[in-house]
Amino acid sequence: MTNSTSFIECRNLSKEYRKGPTVVRPIEKLDLQVEAGRFLALMGPSGSGKTTLLNMIAGIDPPTSGELWVAGTQTGNLRRGPLTKWRAQTVGYIFQLYHLIPVLTAFENVELPLLLTRMSRKDRHRRVAQALELVGLADRASHRPTELSGGQEQRVAIARAIVADPPLLVADEPTGDLDRETAEQILDLLRLLVADHGKTVIMVTHDPRAAAAADNTLYLDKGKLVSELVI
Repeated sequence: MTNSTSFIECRNLSKEYRKGPTVVRPIEKLDLQVEAGRFLALMGPSGSGKTTLLNMIAGIDPPTSGELWVAGTQTGNLRRGPLTKWRAQTVGYIFQLYHLIPVLTAFENVELPLLLTRMSRKDRHRRVAQALELVGLADRASHRPTELSGGQEQRVAIARAIVADPPLLVADEPTGDLDRETAEQILDLLRLLVADHGKTVIMVTHDPRAAAAADNTLYLDKGKLVSELVI
């Protein structure tokens, strides 16, 4: 087990796959440490490995080689069942296009992750109400996605990501489909989750203005960390 106190630690981390006769390496021998309660932005050109790294940290995509520790667990060593349980307890996902279920209300969309737990109905509803209150949508609980603005849909998606109280939030272009004012509101909410609720946030973005909201910005190119800017 690692002796590091880092919340996330990558050691000589690599990912490769075959595309026909070609071996593609979106991440190659990457070292990275992220302390708990930090807001990290990942930037770089298309194909630089940003989303691949995000998916490995989130336990969606296993590394090919190297070590990856998240919240004290070496996730690459977990089998499917324990990995699924680890993700449910540890990671909340925020996507660019929200991935809300159109026929469900905001309340029901946020409740979905809790339906996989043994939590009582009363406790589930309390958690959902708290999450919607935190993102400023308590008055939109009964609205379906088609009745919400893009910013409100993303807030519902964030409420869904935090309802199980995971320590890690991963966000893939969370402001990419929003206008500037709405994007700033979403970034303010992510900063609030870090500052007041102790979440660790890893965000992939192409927008330097979005990256400026983070504590640190890491730049990837061809699967390697090329520089770091402390904001």
